[in-house]
Amino acid sequence: MAQQSDAAPQPQPQPQPLHQARHTAQSFGTDARRYDRARPRYPDDLVARIVAGSPGLAAPDVLDVGCGTGIAARQFTAAGCTVLGVEPDARMAEFARARGLRVEVATFEAWEPAGRTFDAVIAGQSWHWVDPVAGAEKAARVLRPHGRLAVFGHVFEPPAEVAEPFAAAYRRAAPDSPFSGQPARRPVETYQAGYAKIADRIRGTGRFEDPEQWRFDWQRSYTREEWLELLPTTGGLTRLRPDQLGAILGAVGHAIDALGGRFTMHYTTLATTAVRTGADD
Repeated sequence: MAQQSDAAPQPQPQPQPLHQARHTAQSFGTDARRYDRARPRYPDDLVARIVAGSPGLAAPDVLDVGCGTGIAARQFTAAGCTVLGVEPDARMAEFARARGLRVEVATFEAWEPAGRTFDAVIAGQSWHWVDPVAGAEKAARVLRPHGRLAVFGHVFEPPAEVAEPFAAAYRRAAPDSPFSGQPARRPVETYQAGYAKIADRIRGTGRFEDPEQWRFDWQRSYTREEWLELLPTTGGLTRLRPDQLGAILGAVGHAIDALGGRFTMHYTTLATTAVRTGADD
């Protein structure tokens, strides 16, 4: 009979909070041009609703946290807003500036507002890279009374015929990656729970009205080439070796070929948004 060990069980390592994973957070600028070209835009109804709910009259002042290449910033500019971006990756910031946007290079936590305030603070697909407590507090400080904080992002869930081969290929190619243990598909309720936690952090500041949860459902058709263009811009793939990336893209491409070379993606864009209380509230 084997002897039982008296050693106490060792605790399992806890995953690093995303806002501390700076190497991953700043890996998206490796190919900023591809990122900007491949990543989807945000629903026009979402942009219009944020603008309409901000106190600015003629041209609301918007602060875009983690603006990246300026995808959301350009949409808000087109909607009549004056936008300032804050972006920690200098490569992404340079790309956004080349397209006419004002961008300051810093993490949101370290960024110096220098007395500036805004009608809206937005974060598209970026708030998970921000310290959730410090971020909510800072947003409250830089918002004008009745200004709006809006945190939003897409749920990327391709159909099982595409997601399953992707997950299997990822486990084979990058078994040591923290992303390899994730399920092929997750229900939208999983993401909604994450946005509910954001609401709790905002509520905890005591400086906002009760947060709201918004949801926008839409769809887009992707060809094989379009989807394989987008995949390398996602967090789980930006730091892989070329051979690992090639193996994963090959498996996904084969799966899309089996579907006739294209598929329909059903997107859900989720948002947690809250209005800052008035100065005398």
